[in-house]
Amino acid sequence: MHRRLAGGLSRTLCSSVGKRLFSTRTPLAKHKLCMIPGPIEFHEDVLAAMSTPATSHVDPDFLPVFGEAIEMTREVVRTDKGQPFLVAGSGTLGWDMMSNVLEEGDSTLMVNTGYFGDRFAESLETYGANVHHVKASIGSRPSTKDIEAALVEHKGYKMVAITHVDTSTGVLNDIQALAQVIRQRSPESLIVVDGVCAVGSEELAFDDWGIDIVITASQKGLGVPPGLSVVVASQRALDVFKKRSSRIRNYYGNWNKWLPVMEAYEARSALYFATPPVQLLYALNVSLKQILANGPTGLSERIDAHRKASGQVKAAVQGLGLKLVPTSLEGAANGMTAVYTPPSIKTPDLIEAMAKKGVQIAGGLPIKAEPYFRIGHMGISVVEPERKHIQHVIESLHSSLNELNYRS
Repeated sequence: MHRRLAGGLSRTLCSSVGKRLFSTRTPLAKHKLCMIPGPIEFHEDVLAAMSTPATSHVDPDFLPVFGEAIEMTREVVRTDKGQPFLVAGSGTLGWDMMSNVLEEGDSTLMVNTGYFGDRFAESLETYGANVHHVKASIGSRPSTKDIEAALVEHKGYKMVAITHVDTSTGVLNDIQALAQVIRQRSPESLIVVDGVCAVGSEELAFDDWGIDIVITASQKGLGVPPGLSVVVASQRALDVFKKRSSRIRNYYGNWNKWLPVMEAYEARSALYFATPPVQLLYALNVSLKQILANGPTGLSERIDAHRKASGQVKAAVQGLGLKLVPTSLEGAANGMTAVYTPPSIKTPDLIEAMAKKGVQIAGGLPIKAEPYFRIGHMGISVVEPERKHIQHVIESLHSSLNELNYRS
């Protein structure tokens, strides 16, 4: 039992505090449900895994915890040879790591569906990239024809960057279809996917779809508290990195520093560049074991559970006469729902009313849209329906709207 829950916690740890932390599930203290698009609700065993005594990052008992997390990250994104980088930082650090494959003046195409597409582009421009955008109106997404036209019009894109799910709009891009077009029209381009709000809740097949880099973070579909930047790079991307002709304009995110560290920990030895977040890696190990408990079938079932919960929330929202920000259900995310606030209600008032009922939702982001709010539905809130998180959100939304005198 300790092995399954703690994911390689040391024998000393398991014997000294394992009984207290892992022998039974300790209910979480009463708190508002965190139903925003990340951070999400965390499993008790994941939180317990962080409650370890001070542990050295070079302790022999920690080495397999880190090494297994690297290996399981591959399984989650479905790659055999992709190289994971698990580094202390936010998802934004993943954007900065693109400095490893970009050089001054490189052309990049940004498939932009909202606020985070804009910010990703800003990061790439910081490192000298010339960024071209393919944008759609708010709530919609560029089509494969739009992308094909952009690739025909301008040759030589070093990178095509796509936000899988833009957390600002809840719009889902069809990565498989876009990657197919990119491979046909611009086979030399690296395909980079910002999967921060997608990995763990959306279908993703790194190798089969020909993806070169996936960027994500710990606090959403991976079900771990914030603080880990997770990047997976293909061997093709690593070749581009190794053959670059100019110095990398990044220190902390430099793969020359991190690649030997990842290789060492996967080989169950230690190498130092910067201190890894030991407790977060314990937590990631536990969460990844939960995600992969039933192998590929379990991973597919997890995605299906997110799809089902998404449909439940969106149907309830539309049943209340509210309008979704995504213009089509096909182009709407599994892990979150973005909804326009009724004109008669102020978004902060709705958020406050929901909070009083024990549910935290999020407001909109600055995307030049009408006022809107966002609900997250990922992780244990979805895959453990017995917790009734989704039901609680729907009921709280209905009663809050009634209190605010909304009539559909």
